[in-house]
Amino acid sequence: MTPDTSTKLATEYEAIRRREYELITDLLDIVPKIDGLGEERVSQMRDALFHADHPYLIVLMGPYNAGKSSIINALLGTPDLLPVGPTPTTDRITILRYGEQTGRTRSGEVDTVFYPSPLLQKVSFVDTPGLESIFREHEEITRRFLHRSDTVMLVMMATQAMTAHNLEYIKMLKEYGKQVILILNQIDLITPEERETVRQYVLDQARGELGKNPEVWLISSRDALDARHADGTVDEEKWAASGIKQIENYVDHQLGDVPRLRQKLQTPLQIAQSVHSSALTVVRGNQSALDHYQSISQNVDQQLSVFRRESEKQVTTTASDLKAKFEEAGKRGAEAIREQFQLSRALGSVFRGFAELVGLSSLARSTVGGSYTRAAFERHKVFEPISELPTIAEKLPPRLEGKDLQDADDLVKYARREIDALPAQIKSKVIGTVQPPTRYDRAALQAVRTDLETIEDEARRIETEKIERALRNSLLYLAAYEVILLVFAIFVWQANPFGTDGAGGSTELIVIIVLLGLMLLGFAFLPLRGRQLQNEYVKRMQALGDKYADALTRAASKQIDYGMGLRRDAIAPLTRLVDAQTEIHTTQLKRLQATGEQLVKIEADLAAMGKPGLLGVLR
Repeated sequence: MTPDTSTKLATEYEAIRRREYELITDLLDIVPKIDGLGEERVSQMRDALFHADHPYLIVLMGPYNAGKSSIINALLGTPDLLPVGPTPTTDRITILRYGEQTGRTRSGEVDTVFYPSPLLQKVSFVDTPGLESIFREHEEITRRFLHRSDTVMLVMMATQAMTAHNLEYIKMLKEYGKQVILILNQIDLITPEERETVRQYVLDQARGELGKNPEVWLISSRDALDARHADGTVDEEKWAASGIKQIENYVDHQLGDVPRLRQKLQTPLQIAQSVHSSALTVVRGNQSALDHYQSISQNVDQQLSVFRRESEKQVTTTASDLKAKFEEAGKRGAEAIREQFQLSRALGSVFRGFAELVGLSSLARSTVGGSYTRAAFERHKVFEPISELPTIAEKLPPRLEGKDLQDADDLVKYARREIDALPAQIKSKVIGTVQPPTRYDRAALQAVRTDLETIEDEARRIETEKIERALRNSLLYLAAYEVILLVFAIFVWQANPFGTDGAGGSTELIVIIVLLGLMLLGFAFLPLRGRQLQNEYVKRMQALGDKYADALTRAASKQIDYGMGLRRDAIAPLTRLVDAQTEIHTTQLKRLQATGEQLVKIEADLAAMGKPGLLGVLR
């Protein structure tokens, strides 16, 4: 590889590494906020954030006493570097790294052993606690560390290869997406004829789990240690026969510059992909919880809609009852007016009109309390429905108040049940206390009382005065009309009584008959005028009824709005939580989807890293 090519590769590597860093940083902002994902995934992302700068890691795992520590000791040429024995000797993660001097450090559950081996300048080995040991925490420690590995070597004893537990480990490693190499150690315990049979058996079983042919290496760590002499020299023939050289070849030849750089970047990418996949699964799994949250919100909205409709129905019913009272007053008033203007009262009406003409009307009205219309209205109890209006209207405020408080109390009980049923981590996010209202404001319906009283007074007083004036004018016009016709008839009669002038008398007679007919026709004006006044009165009372009902309805609408706000305030801690969780979940899902797209792009660019382009140079 030329210097220019190396520079381009380093530049390409750094660009992808920076994108990985930014992506992982973004995931670290999302992952801790996902309910139910677990701290383990957050810890993995923190490891991934710095993993690209760490040495290439080969992790050895497998059952205890399979010889993992012995293999590492043999590779590094020091039989006592890591403890070995027939019982579990490794209870911590041990990382073997290059160091000018031999030393050991401890941090948490990880020990780091530094050793001046040329092999460790290329790769770091990780020795893990034995699986299937009597100490279950050993297996947990190993599982938690697997995500950090670049390559996993699953070590098995040749005499106990591919047990049920080993098959489970292969399945687990497939889920981690790691490159797996199967190592059969202690082949010195079986005959050469048995080795190929065991290797083929392991290959067949692993192929079924992994879906491809894995590397299967046969090794004897004991023979490898025997191949090393005390003076530091190595018996190359024995060393090759032990099979341990396969690991050296893997490090020396298969981990060239481009593959090693790609693998170093692939490891944090795989961690990010694994955590992203888990996060996406959890967020989508939380969809059912979100659906429940949304169903709570929808249920609350539906209940509020029902409450509003029920309250509005009460207002509509009350308004209808009020209008019915105005209609009843209108009907009774029409009867009273009809009584004043009926044809049978025409003659008496003429005399009343004559009294208006000669100024004796006040004396006549004094006999009926000053107003014929009011007297007639009182006989027909026209104002009795009007007097019932306050009783009907005053029933609405306590009904609305009682419903508001009862509904708020029911919603509080519902909200408390839903909050109690929430998972602990969600319940802890509730801000505030769900409780019934401690006060109630009745101002909206109290303020309208003055307007309603004004309309009631208008219905009682102004309408009767208006009709009384119309009645008085009608009688006055009728009396004047009849008097004029009567005077004219008398004048004609006196001019030629009984036709004394001979043949011409028949003409005067006809005129008198016509005048008498017109006088009778004038009496018909009275009921016609009465019908007109009836219709006007009924329409006017309907208009007042609409005005009355509208005034009350507007005030009641304000009171209903206040009541709806009261209900919402009572359960606001729950609805705020629902809205917040919905927003958080939606945001998390969108960000994870965007991160997933970036993961795909980085993976594609990583696969192309170091490959020649069209002109034969690095991409």
